[in-house]
Amino acid sequence: MTAPLATTGVWSDLIGQDRVVATLQRAVRGAASTTNRHAMTHAWLFTGPPGSGRSNAARAFAAALECAAGGCGECNTCVTVLSGAHPDVTLVRTEQLSIGVDEVRDLVRRAVMSPTLARFQVLVVEDADRITERGADALLKSIEEPAPRTVWLLCSPTADDVVATIRSRCRRVELSTPSTAAIAELLQRRDGVGPELAGFAARVAQGHIGRARALARSEDARDRRLAVLHLPARLTTLGACLDAAAKLVEGASAEAGQVTGELDERERTELSEALGFGAKGARPRNAQAALRDLEDQQKARAKRLQRDALDRVLTELTSFYRDVLAVQTGSGAALINAELGEVIAAQARNTTPEATVTRLDAILACRTALETNVAPLLAMESLMLSLGGLA
Repeated sequence: MTAPLATTGVWSDLIGQDRVVATLQRAVRGAASTTNRHAMTHAWLFTGPPGSGRSNAARAFAAALECAAGGCGECNTCVTVLSGAHPDVTLVRTEQLSIGVDEVRDLVRRAVMSPTLARFQVLVVEDADRITERGADALLKSIEEPAPRTVWLLCSPTADDVVATIRSRCRRVELSTPSTAAIAELLQRRDGVGPELAGFAARVAQGHIGRARALARSEDARDRRLAVLHLPARLTTLGACLDAAAKLVEGASAEAGQVTGELDERERTELSEALGFGAKGARPRNAQAALRDLEDQQKARAKRLQRDALDRVLTELTSFYRDVLAVQTGSGAALINAELGEVIAAQARNTTPEATVTRLDAILACRTALETNVAPLLAMESLMLSLGGLA
C-alpha cells in the first residue's frame, strides 16, 4: 500500500485528522488511477463536531481532486478552489435557516454540466443539515444517478442530521475534535498568535477551531466571553435576571447587525440595479415582490446570526457550570476557565452538585427552545431565572 502523503499543501490546516486525511488522499489517488478506483466515489458526507473543520476538509478534498499534483496548495487551481473562485467547484454556505428546493434545483442543474477547466464538477454543500425535505427530494436523483464527472461533498454535524435517503448514498468521513495543543499550534503557525494567547484561546474554545481563532484575534470577543462568565454571580433577583436576558438578546442582535448592515444595503442596491430601477424611482413590474423576497432572506439571515451569537453564550455558560461541577465532585478534571478559579470555587461552595446539574439542564433546554424558534427573549429570560434559582 502506498504511504499517505505528508499533511502539507491543502491538508495543512486539518489538524488532528490524520485518519481522515489519509482516506481522502487515497480517494484522490484513486480518482486518477485505473487500478484503485474503489477508493473514490461520487458522493461524500463529512460529519464532525462544530469547529472540527468538516467544511475545511471538504474544500481541501475538492482542491486536491482538481489539482494536478493532488493538492499542492500553491497552484492556481488550489488557490481558486479554496477561495471559492474556481468555475468547476461550487461552494454553498447558507446564511439562512434552511436551504430550499429552488436553491437545490439550481445545484442539480449545475451538477449535470461538464467541467470546464478541471477533471471534476464538484459541489460542496457546507450546511447539508439545513436542506429542507423538498430540497432533499430534488437532490436525491442527482446523487442516485450522478453525471460521470460530478462529485457531491456534503457537510453536517452528524449523519442523523441529513435525510436518511441522502446519507445512505454517501461515503461518510467522520472528523474528531482536535486537541487543545493542536489548535494552539495552528493559531501560532497560521495566524501568528503568541504562545500564551494561543494556548488560552485553544483551551477555552473547547475544540472549536473557528471560535479559538476569533478569541485569539479579537479583544472584544474575549471581553464578551468574560462578561458572560461573570453573569451567574449577578443573578440574585428577578430584576437582575430579566435585565441580563434583555442585554444578552440586545447584544446578540447588535453582533448580528454588525455583520449584516453593509451586506444588506449592498444586496438591496445590487438588486435595484438588476431590476432596472429608473432614476426617478420608477419600479419595473414584479420589482416589489423581488424586494420583499430579499427582505425576507435578510431577516432570516439576521435571525440565524442572532441565534448563533446566543448559542455562543450558552456554550460559555455550559463551560462555567461544567467547571463548577468538577470542583464540587472533586473529579480532578482540568478547568476550562482556569483563570476564573476563585469565581468558580465560590459558586461551587454556595450551591450543590444537584443544583449545578439542574442549571446545565436548563441551558440545554434553552438551546432546544431557540432551535425550535421560541422567541429569544422569552427563552433567555427563562434560562436566567433558572440559573438564578428563581424559576
